[in-house]
Amino acid sequence: MQESDRKFGPFWLQPGVQSSHMWALFAGAFSTIGLLTFIAIGTPMVLTESLGLPADRSGTVSGWLHTYQEVIAILVFSPLGILADRVGRKAVYVGGLLCMAAGYALYSYANSLPELFVYRFIYALGIAAATAMLGTIIADYTQPRSRGLAVAGAGVMNAMGVIIVAAIVGRKLPGYFAANGATQLEASHYTHLVIAGVCLFFAVLMAIGLKGGTVVAKSERLSVRELVRSGFSEAADNPRIALAYACAFIARSDLVLLGTYLTLWGYNTALEQGVATTAATAAGSGVFAKASGAALLWLVVVGLLIDRFNRVTAVMLCMGIAALGYLGTMLVDDPLSTAALPLIILLGMGQISAFAGAQTLIAKEAVDATRGSVIGMFNAFGAVGILVSTFIGGILFDRVGPHAPFVFVGVLTLGLIVAAAVVRAKAPGPLSDRGRPVTVAMH
Repeated sequence: MQESDRKFGPFWLQPGVQSSHMWALFAGAFSTIGLLTFIAIGTPMVLTESLGLPADRSGTVSGWLHTYQEVIAILVFSPLGILADRVGRKAVYVGGLLCMAAGYALYSYANSLPELFVYRFIYALGIAAATAMLGTIIADYTQPRSRGLAVAGAGVMNAMGVIIVAAIVGRKLPGYFAANGATQLEASHYTHLVIAGVCLFFAVLMAIGLKGGTVVAKSERLSVRELVRSGFSEAADNPRIALAYACAFIARSDLVLLGTYLTLWGYNTALEQGVATTAATAAGSGVFAKASGAALLWLVVVGLLIDRFNRVTAVMLCMGIAALGYLGTMLVDDPLSTAALPLIILLGMGQISAFAGAQTLIAKEAVDATRGSVIGMFNAFGAVGILVSTFIGGILFDRVGPHAPFVFVGVLTLGLIVAAAVVRAKAPGPLSDRGRPVTVAMH
């Protein structure tokens, strides 16, 4: 069998990529995004129990924390991508998971807002490194003809990780500790320490299982200066990369919006109904878990279809679903009610559609030599999107209503669909990559 004909299940592999590397990749996909979402689940507990903040300030403070986190991400995504192109993906990924472990271990012990921001800084470095490398490695390991399916497969693992963290760890663990004699504050401490331990475990697993080295040979690596410029020059030369950056602005903010404001919406609604903090945490994470469950099932459909269409057309369809989901929150009064369930499901479907469309487009268009740098810039645009949506979203959440952050992003998504239609008309690219083998080797 030729190297270009090797497969891992339905995924066509790049030369040099082994099945063990793919197992490690999907383990990383399962863990990284799920671990990311716990910051939104744990933060209300920390604000209430560790810092004693009232519920009517939680939206604004959560927004400031995410704003701060995304400023850090904007600053480090591009350097991390350049570092990955120069020294390899594994070191950056493992280092990111170790930073996440340290951040979570310290987070609930903060005694003041400045101290909480210090711990959030450590976490922010880690999540930027880990998420950037996850998207880059998917493109490294798989051929273009099955890359959309690979993105969907990784997305399924993402969603499974999110569901387990939100529905089992986030929802059950604090209550378990409280039921066994822990105070509300101690339950928060213990839960965060468990998450830190999980981060450490997966850091070790990634160190053992991921492929070392870089995609191109050492003699072919671009200079740091060339890599710094490539994030902008590639977008200037290729309208589809520029569109992918715009997609990242929307799609990267989707999961954080759901994790932060959908969780907080459910949490505050439960508090208003008179339940304890741990029970409110379970209620908030339960709403998020329902949206994530819908996303998991819908992603299977997206994965089967996305490689069969022009990438820009796929983006338009995915963003259309996302816009419907976000604008549909205007019809929700109580996210915990049964009547709200169809709209919560639509919201989850829209979030994962935006993710799949954006990630597949950038994975297709980024070339080997500058992939880490270009995807780093893609992630930086996503961080700007998160910065804008969470900062404005926190204010809208407190001053207008809990649906307002979602409506804001829904309107932005409609504008992106118009931009995608222009790119589709002027620079559509190939119909699809199905049946196109590759001969690029990894080093």
